[in-house]
Amino acid sequence: MALGIGAVIGTGIFILPGTVAATKAGPAIILSFVVAAIVCSVAAMCYAEFSSALPVAGSAYSYGNVVFGEIVGWILGWALILEYVLAVAAVSTGWSAYFSSFISGFGLHIPKALSGPFDPAHGTYINIVAVLIVCLIALFLSKGLKSSLRINNIMVIVKLVIIVLFLLVGAFYVKPSNWHPFMPFGVKGMFQGASTVFFAYLGFDAVSSSAAEVKDPDRNMPFGIIGTLIIATVLYIGVSIVLTGMISYTKLNVADPVAFALQAVNQNWLAGLLSLGALAGMTTMMVTMIFSSSRLVYSTGRDGLLPKTLGKVSANHSPLHAMTVVTIVIAILGGLVPLDQLTNLVNIGTLIAFAVVSFGIIPLRKRKDIPNHGFKVPFYPVLPIISGLMCIFLMTTLSKETWIASLIWFALGLLIYFTYGINHSQLAQKDNSEK
Repeated sequence: MALGIGAVIGTGIFILPGTVAATKAGPAIILSFVVAAIVCSVAAMCYAEFSSALPVAGSAYSYGNVVFGEIVGWILGWALILEYVLAVAAVSTGWSAYFSSFISGFGLHIPKALSGPFDPAHGTYINIVAVLIVCLIALFLSKGLKSSLRINNIMVIVKLVIIVLFLLVGAFYVKPSNWHPFMPFGVKGMFQGASTVFFAYLGFDAVSSSAAEVKDPDRNMPFGIIGTLIIATVLYIGVSIVLTGMISYTKLNVADPVAFALQAVNQNWLAGLLSLGALAGMTTMMVTMIFSSSRLVYSTGRDGLLPKTLGKVSANHSPLHAMTVVTIVIAILGGLVPLDQLTNLVNIGTLIAFAVVSFGIIPLRKRKDIPNHGFKVPFYPVLPIISGLMCIFLMTTLSKETWIASLIWFALGLLIYFTYGINHSQLAQKDNSEK
């Protein structure tokens, strides 16, 4: 559960409640988190069954390969690369905003031209802090750095203490009039908010991918996954209630809304402390995501679906080539692209992966060669089908720009597969040699 909370509670709790309330849901952001949690919890159970039956690395990429074949596995792997890379880029822009907020307390300011995405009309050209933090974390990881569970648990406790402190202090500044109107963007806005805050729950699949190392997985896996989601949901809802009660939702479209709200009520000491907590939380999230994305690119390179050089490891067993490519892409995106576009694209990649994993439970149960004596999704086949359909429904609420950008991404993925991957696939070569 500590692993899950460490991965899940990061950017979502410090940024999204403000920006999504301002642009999509209003105070109904509270309900958006509930809807997203319901969809996540059902999808999480499907992940738990897969991880129990197939305790292997690669998450949805590996599951898709086994159940649906290589092309679906590749599409899922491509969706996950999109998810991880854009998630780190989005978190890096949030890290930059909180870092700027933190140093402003000491009278220090980053030059405007270097403080935001490429937007000459507003005087910003690159988010230099976002680029630097991504490069620094990648540098540490390339040295073979592994964040231990003990450090993760300490970070989790620090984050939770700071969040609870915000809830206790912020509650004294809540004005119920700020919750009216509760649904300024209507029910549609609330569901659009749910599809956007889906980003906040990213990371719970880190729990499912650790199935091979878990003692008594059929009991502890569902407990860890559902426990993570319950605690995260309670905290997200609490922060949303206090934040939208402290300050009008119309003023929250900033990159550091929680610190902004505290500064607005002259609680600068807590705003500074919260910025430190946010930086710590986002740093651990970026370490996890850069680590995961480089391993995923390494896996596809090793399988021959991407150039072989990406599937090579250095002397300290770190996939240096994959890490370098991933870092360059993340740094460019984090430095030049606005936060809202990044989070929307992450969500569509995640929802596609969740939908396929949910529907994948049906063929998995029919496989006699994959015995599963561990956790199984209850109410089969109804719950997996409902999970897949809910993911598809949330996808329909995403913006047209998000769909266009994702279609370009998947078209690029299919082009790579049919021009390169299909001819270099280790799996295909193995099948041919067996024939």
